[in-house]
Amino acid sequence: MAQQLLMPKATAVWLVDNTALSFDQIAQFCKLHPLEVKAIADGEASQGIKGLDPVSTGQLSREEIAVAEADPEHKLKLSEPKVHVPESKRKGPRYTPVSKRQDRPNAILWLVRNHPELKDAQISRLVGTTKSTIEQIRGRTHWNATNLTPMDPVTLGLCTQIDLDFEVERASKNRGAVPEASHGSVLVSARETESADLSGEDGGEKEIDADAVFAKLSSMKRTQPEEDDDDL
Repeated sequence: MAQQLLMPKATAVWLVDNTALSFDQIAQFCKLHPLEVKAIADGEASQGIKGLDPVSTGQLSREEIAVAEADPEHKLKLSEPKVHVPESKRKGPRYTPVSKRQDRPNAILWLVRNHPELKDAQISRLVGTTKSTIEQIRGRTHWNATNLTPMDPVTLGLCTQIDLDFEVERASKNRGAVPEASHGSVLVSARETESADLSGEDGGEKEIDADAVFAKLSSMKRTQPEEDDDDL
């Protein structure tokens, strides 16, 4: 995660008041426009803003400021943080703000209708809901089912388009990975193939080779009299 400057405008106010840095240098460091820095220096854009010392916050060293003051072309660089805090990884369902929770049923209905390939766990991750709520909306047993309107969760701000595309792509890959029956194999009941001696020992269904079945039946047909063709 890229390091970012804390409170850019407040930092710019402090640098204008306490250093001899150029407007361009301060603008580059604080990610502001040079004219905005000039307005701060003129007192037009700094009313009510208290300067923030970037040296005390550990974001800029005095040595770096001295170098930049001596060389107008020098670009200020943020100091490396002394402590690196690992980025926390979100676990469990997505948190949904209280103000948007009433929109979740509409988002779930939209996902169920437009992306039936999504599993309940994926929908739960996207909009932060429970499996029981999804099942109720799928089965139209939700208490407010008659008033629900399908609405895109991205438009509602419940998830990002990147998250939605990721889950849809994952669901499509998983669905396409279901193994298909191998070519030349069929499932037949033991009763239907009893005369061909192909039944399983338990009288259940058995996976056999189709070519072998057809070859066996053909040989049986050739050995039967013509009047027995109907029995085959």
